[in-house]
Amino acid sequence: MTILVEVEKRLGDFALDARFRSEGRVTALFGRSGAGKTTLVNLIAGLIRPDAGRIAVDGETLVDTARGIFVPAHRRRIGYVFQEGRLFPHMSVRSNLLYGRRLSPREGRWGSLEATVDLLGIGNLLSRRPAALSGGEKQRVALGRALLASPRLVLLDEPLAALDEARKADLLPYIERLRDEMRLPIVYVSHSIEEVARIADTMVVLADGKAVATGPVGDILARADLRPYTGQAEASVVITATVAGGDAGAGVTHLDHPAGRLSVPRLELPTGSAVRLRIRARDVAIAVGEPGRLSIRNRLAATVTSITHDRPPMVEVRLDAVGETVIASITDEAALSLGLRPGMAVVALIKSAAFDRMSLGPAEQSAP
Repeated sequence: MTILVEVEKRLGDFALDARFRSEGRVTALFGRSGAGKTTLVNLIAGLIRPDAGRIAVDGETLVDTARGIFVPAHRRRIGYVFQEGRLFPHMSVRSNLLYGRRLSPREGRWGSLEATVDLLGIGNLLSRRPAALSGGEKQRVALGRALLASPRLVLLDEPLAALDEARKADLLPYIERLRDEMRLPIVYVSHSIEEVARIADTMVVLADGKAVATGPVGDILARADLRPYTGQAEASVVITATVAGGDAGAGVTHLDHPAGRLSVPRLELPTGSAVRLRIRARDVAIAVGEPGRLSIRNRLAATVTSITHDRPPMVEVRLDAVGETVIASITDEAALSLGLRPGMAVVALIKSAAFDRMSLGPAEQSAP
């Protein structure tokens, strides 16, 4: 699905002038508070009108101010999950879910209450009222209500922002299931690099009401010029590996990558599953020759592609690990001592402790 946005909107002293095009399954609108993320997603949803511009989803024009087109929100077939869920407090979970079903025209309905409840693991909550739910449970119910409206696009406006770290880690797998099993395109609003790196494939960086960059998540995170907008202290990358097995006693899962073997905290994924990992430059060391006996077990064969002076005394060394980029942040002195140069074969060393629940997750599944 292609999403095209070219809009202008003034709200008081704030001016939004954002333009982007995305064909990703999960498009992340990323930016700091006040960047214009919620305004932009409200424009896509049809909750507010742009002053000028157009919005098209999968070739259908939803807004075109030059042609006088404005499709009202209830006809856009877009599911919207707000940061705080916004469930009806006087209704049970079941009634909240079925309210979403009533919003969809009969001829366009798909899915069922039973399938949605199973997907989100909320079968034991159906008789409860929202006041008896945890924050994560409320968001899962809000997701279910949006899905039962049979949308063609889902908007998630910072769905994890009100949750603590444990609840965030618990809810993310359900969003990944929505991405992979329902195969619905998602626009995901966030100011968290960890969330975006884990679930999105396309990233739109917003700052002061403008889209300053759009592209694949891995490309955006690796760009030094975007750090003032992403808030990263150094570069990071996203790579993909495959589950090779695990050691339940040791609490680890082994991953196969074309450049080597990785060990990460235990993942509840079957052998052969694709996994995406975010690796920060600060967590990568470089060895020349065989590293020998080290506590660092994650080793990827790589080739130096470039060396860039970062903030003194650091340099960023970009590596090609059999087709995927890995970046190491090391001192200039270390780079000189190792004699690093483009084209040189090295080994990238990554501590298992660098990976946590937020930096690991299933990779987006390819269409059958």
